[in-house]
Amino acid sequence: MEAECSEAAFAPPPYPADTAFMQQPPTGMAPHYPYGPTVYQTYPPVAPGGDFSAPEMNTQASAADGPGSGFGAPVCSVSEFDDKTVRRAFIRKVFSVVTVQLLVTFSVVCVFTFSETVKEAVQDNLWIYLSSYIIFMVVALALTFSSSLSRKHPWNFISLSVVTLSLSYMVGTVASYHNTTAVIIAMGATLVISFSIIIFSAQTRVEFTLWNGVLIVLAVDLLMFGFFTTFYYSNALQVVYGCLGALVYSLFLAIDCQLVMGREKYSLNPEEYIFAALIIYLDIIIIFLYILMLLGGSSKS
Repeated sequence: MEAECSEAAFAPPPYPADTAFMQQPPTGMAPHYPYGPTVYQTYPPVAPGGDFSAPEMNTQASAADGPGSGFGAPVCSVSEFDDKTVRRAFIRKVFSVVTVQLLVTFSVVCVFTFSETVKEAVQDNLWIYLSSYIIFMVVALALTFSSSLSRKHPWNFISLSVVTLSLSYMVGTVASYHNTTAVIIAMGATLVISFSIIIFSAQTRVEFTLWNGVLIVLAVDLLMFGFFTTFYYSNALQVVYGCLGALVYSLFLAIDCQLVMGREKYSLNPEEYIFAALIIYLDIIIIFLYILMLLGGSSKS
């Protein structure tokens, strides 16, 4: 028997799996490791003829795991805005589009304001103003609620061009009823305010996106205030309404700029640069209209 054991101990592989030929732990001492024949099992079980798929590993860290724990590494959710190159290209693209839109709009405003012939033609054909308003609402809502339209080239640029031209005509028509000096002052004040807010939103540590709900409530209140001022019109109320409107939409501009720049936990998708340009452009134009209303009321008073 001893000869057989010694021969089995020095035999070449495969080794025997019988427990009689395996070394036993000392008497009275529990083994620290499983002993006996080793059974190899495929995990997960593979059906005959099936494909092997590796089990998914849970990398979510639990609350009990410490920072130095090797178990449960936190899930790494990488956003496209984490790449500085993607973010900078997105911001450059958005503000380039907004700049072109503002150049088109303010050029139309200047033509409608300085040219007496164009001013008279615009004021005599208000049906074009109403048509441009309908076109603007339809296309702007389509760009806002249809992500496929805002991302599909070249239809996104065509839609944005239609929105820009229709709104430019509307703003130019409104500006034609105001004094030329007031229009120039309103354009200059709008550009200064918008540029200052964009720079401030990029540099400050204050997160304006948390106040989005509060500003929506203020915008609804402002809308109701403007509705009631139509029944009790006065120059003083027009000045107050213009100041409040410019203030509220300046805050909206700060929020939208932080959304574009990917500040804090809120950000826009890098593919939504047309939608981002649209909302910033609308904020700036609405600020211009409220400042124009403010100056118009103050000049009449």
